[in-house]
Amino acid sequence: MAPRTVEVAADRLAGWLTGFADRHGGPTATGRPDRIVGDDGAVARLEYFDHDPLGVILVRRGGYAVGRVRAGRLVLHKVGTRYVQSRTSAGGWSQQRYARRRDNQADELVGAVADHAARILVDLAAPIDETGELPAGGALPPGPGLIVGGDRELVASVLSDRRLAALRELPRRGLYDLPDPNRAVLETAIKRGTSVRVYLLDTPVA
Repeated sequence: MAPRTVEVAADRLAGWLTGFADRHGGPTATGRPDRIVGDDGAVARLEYFDHDPLGVILVRRGGYAVGRVRAGRLVLHKVGTRYVQSRTSAGGWSQQRYARRRDNQADELVGAVADHAARILVDLAAPIDETGELPAGGALPPGPGLIVGGDRELVASVLSDRRLAALRELPRRGLYDLPDPNRAVLETAIKRGTSVRVYLLDTPVA
């Protein structure tokens, strides 16, 4: 039985852990557990993505969104629309002409998104604390991360731009089920991207 995935906002995690213990038995987990097991054998594996700052790159054939997030707040972004023609069932010369047009439109879209990402996220991979000082307690911050979503192939094409080489090395969370990006979708991506991802197996494997 494949696990189902649940996204839990970080500020609601404590309540979710309490609910898991109520439903499946066992003590309530605290802090940031990686794995919890209920008395009935249910298993939950938790995956965190609390990187800071965050870059966001969303791209589909209907548009794109690029954002920079610091301390949970969207500090810089660019959202736009671009049309990339769908595939056609026409054959012969017409099909080749449409394919060339579609490829050109996709290249223009990828180039535009890469330009915005290079501008907005240019120093995202630099150390988080520009002053060089450690935060209170001396603990190192989790460091920068990248949220990507939309069309997997278009995202890969954007990140292949040489100017974005440093972004390719960052921890990454993918959201490839998002619709055409706009400001609301960008906000949704930030919320989902920073949630705790829980892989839940309610029934123990025999």
